[in-house]
Amino acid sequence: MPTVRELLLAASELPGDSPARDAEILLCHCLGKPRAWLYTWPEETVASECTARYRALLAERKTGQPVAYLTGTREFWSLRLSVTSATLIPRPDTETLVAWALELDAPRNARVLDLGTGSGAIALAVASERPDWQLLAVDNSAAALQVARANAASLKLDRVDFRESNWFDALDDQRFDVLLSNPPYIDPQDAHLEQGDLRFEPRQALVATDGGLDDIRQLVKRAPARLKQGGWLLLEHGCDQADTVCALLRGAGFSRVESRVDLAGLPRTSGGQWRADG
Repeated sequence: MPTVRELLLAASELPGDSPARDAEILLCHCLGKPRAWLYTWPEETVASECTARYRALLAERKTGQPVAYLTGTREFWSLRLSVTSATLIPRPDTETLVAWALELDAPRNARVLDLGTGSGAIALAVASERPDWQLLAVDNSAAALQVARANAASLKLDRVDFRESNWFDALDDQRFDVLLSNPPYIDPQDAHLEQGDLRFEPRQALVATDGGLDDIRQLVKRAPARLKQGGWLLLEHGCDQADTVCALLRGAGFSRVESRVDLAGLPRTSGGQWRADG
C-alpha cells in the first residue's frame, strides 16, 4: 500500500496555481483527516479503497474540475459550506461584502435581503454574526436554494428564510434595512470564463449583458423601492467596474457612496445609503 508521502508526490502534475495544496485537500477528504495529520504521518500507509478514491479525484482534477466541487465543500467566513455545480464557489473576496455589512449602523433587528444567494454564503455568514437580524435570501435557481437550505440546517442557522425569486420578482412590498448581492457581473466575451474554475461554475450566476453590468443596473434601479429610509445597498462587482457602479448609485439617488477593496487591494464592492429626502 502507498504511503501518504507517495500519494502526494504522485499529484505533481495537477493544474492550477497550488497543485500541492489541492492534492493535500483531496487526500484529506478521502482520509477524513485534517491537513496537519498529513505532515505528522507522512509514512503512514493508505488503504487500497481510499487510494483508489483519491486517484479517481486526481484524474478529475487533471481535467480542470474545481477542488470545491470534487470535495463538495468550501470554507467561507470560517463556515464549512456544501457546494455543487448548481452554485458558485464562495471566494474570500466576497468576505469584503460581509465585513462591510457587519460594520453598518443598522437597527438591532435589521431586515436584510441577500439577492442571488447561491450556496447561501453571504446570508449565512451575516446570520452567524448577527443573531437578531432577520435574513431573507433569494435565488432564481431551485437547485442552488436546495444547497443553501441544507447549509443553513447543517450550521443550525435555520432562521434564515430562503425563497425562489428572480431578484425582487416573487417578493411582496416589504422593505429592508440592508440589501446585499454578489450578482452576475462578467462580460459574456471575457476570456476568463474559459479559464480555471470559472469553466465549470453556473454561467447564469457569472455572466450579465451590457458588459457585465445589466443585473447591477437592475438592482440599483429597483433597490430604492425595497429599502427603508437610511437603508443600504452593497454590491460585489468586477475590479474594473467600481467607478461605473458608484456612478449608477449616485445617479439613482444614493448618498455616502464608496467602494471597498478586496484582499488583493482591488475595488470589488461598492455601496450607498438610501435617503428619499436626499
